[in-house]
Amino acid sequence: MADPDRPARRLVEEIDYRPTPIGPVSLRRRWVSAIDADVHEVMLGDEHLMSSLFTVGEIRLAELGLAWAQEDGLDVLVGGLGLGYTARAALDDPRVARVEVAEYLEPVIDWHRAGLTPLGAALSADPRCAFRHVDFFALMAAPDRQWDAILLDIDHAPDRWLAPSHADFYGEAALGRLRDALRPQGVFALWSDDRPDARFTARLAAVFAQTDAVEVEFPNPLSSETSRCTIYRARG
Repeated sequence: MADPDRPARRLVEEIDYRPTPIGPVSLRRRWVSAIDADVHEVMLGDEHLMSSLFTVGEIRLAELGLAWAQEDGLDVLVGGLGLGYTARAALDDPRVARVEVAEYLEPVIDWHRAGLTPLGAALSADPRCAFRHVDFFALMAAPDRQWDAILLDIDHAPDRWLAPSHADFYGEAALGRLRDALRPQGVFALWSDDRPDARFTARLAAVFAQTDAVEVEFPNPLSSETSRCTIYRARG
């Protein structure tokens, strides 16, 4: 029997909703009964872009990618802000001097600066972190400088893109331009929601001297099972 003195809980609360060139984007807070807690979600139309319920992959993207970095004072580019977990994990590495986050969707940057996301206030206040309103893929087509590490979490997988225009990035020519945007021994790391793809791994190996694909496991409270994602790494 429901407690009459307990206030009613809204299952889904839309915090903000904005039109963008690739469709409407929204930030919402949703109560998840499996964990008896609220989670934040970034939606593109009806498609989930990011949820604070699943952050292990975003965190491990930074940790695994930076594990291959060999210098101190690292200058890191993060492709895709999401809810900020990759940027936060990169900043937690004591060797990192600067994190620049390339984000195409301006509302996502606005939400962080306004403190509407769980990590937004802390990221915005960190002098080492800068948000850049730019299309990551356009930036990689004509890089304006070099980085020690590039960490990418935008598309669902190398063959499942948010926009068809992203497809060319995962070919050898574009990966070669990305390699040139890295300083010597710089690292590229990519999150994918799928299992390792041998075809993409082969394309990475054709461009970089060292590559691997690491499967990351994490508990899924919605299914009570283990979920997996893949972190691709490349260097040199």
